[in-house]
Amino acid sequence: MIIIRIAGGLGNQMQEYAMYRKLQKLGKEVKLDLGWFDKSVQEKMLAPRDCELYYFKNVKMDLCTDEEKARFLNRSLASKVIGKLIPASSRIWEESSIYHPEVFDFKDKYLNGFFLSNKYYADILDELADEFVFPEHSDPEGQRANEELMREMESRPSCSVHLRRGDYLTEPQNFALFGNISTDAYYKAAMDYVAEKDPDVHFYIFSNDPDYCKEVYSDKARYTIVTGNSGKDSLLDMQLMTKCKYNICANSTFSFWGARLNRRADKVMIRTFKMRNNQEAIPEELHDLWKGWILIDENGNLR
Repeated sequence: MIIIRIAGGLGNQMQEYAMYRKLQKLGKEVKLDLGWFDKSVQEKMLAPRDCELYYFKNVKMDLCTDEEKARFLNRSLASKVIGKLIPASSRIWEESSIYHPEVFDFKDKYLNGFFLSNKYYADILDELADEFVFPEHSDPEGQRANEELMREMESRPSCSVHLRRGDYLTEPQNFALFGNISTDAYYKAAMDYVAEKDPDVHFYIFSNDPDYCKEVYSDKARYTIVTGNSGKDSLLDMQLMTKCKYNICANSTFSFWGARLNRRADKVMIRTFKMRNNQEAIPEELHDLWKGWILIDENGNLR
């Protein structure tokens, strides 16, 4: 049996679920561990999270029992020592690099990772889109507004632009890890790239800092600042992103999924060259792990 821990925000949860479904497609017995969302764990978190996978209509999860999880996690001192000396012998696996192809050969492991790379599950994204069916807005008026926006996005050259600010700028730990990647130079280069392809493109701006966006992107003929989806309705911004021809992503798994779930045949997906500041970014490797994506670095250079 393989058990995958579900943890993190919505985008990470979706990646972990995607790995779960990929391993199932390979014929493996796989279950999910939602223990990270227990109240006793979340009350210690700076930013408590819920398991938002439950918001999607067609997601079905086979959850492990406490006994099944204990078989992996309750280890003797001897097994812990052996696991450190010989990592391959450990029944607990920890992600340590961008891509781990050995995951597909595991038979009896507890997996603790975020599985960011597109290569893990690129071949089943259509099936995942069938499962990640978005709910309706909690407010009927909000639902009507979203439906109107989606029709508009599908009827014109449209581009979603995700600007994640907030905690990426205000929390020192997050800034050290994620800051200075989705820079002004990155967004200018990405938007210039799109405008060169489609001069009449309209940009739809998604951000957790709409006031900043209203100042920077004030030309309403060119930009729409998307608001109206907050709280438990926040994931509906992702649904809107899937309707645009172009997707400009922040270094954020949320907008990655807006692009991944986009079913338009003419879609163009753009992302930051780096995801984190503590990971080495090698162009040849990233183009293999993110086939079909346009990569732009923090200085505005195509990579």
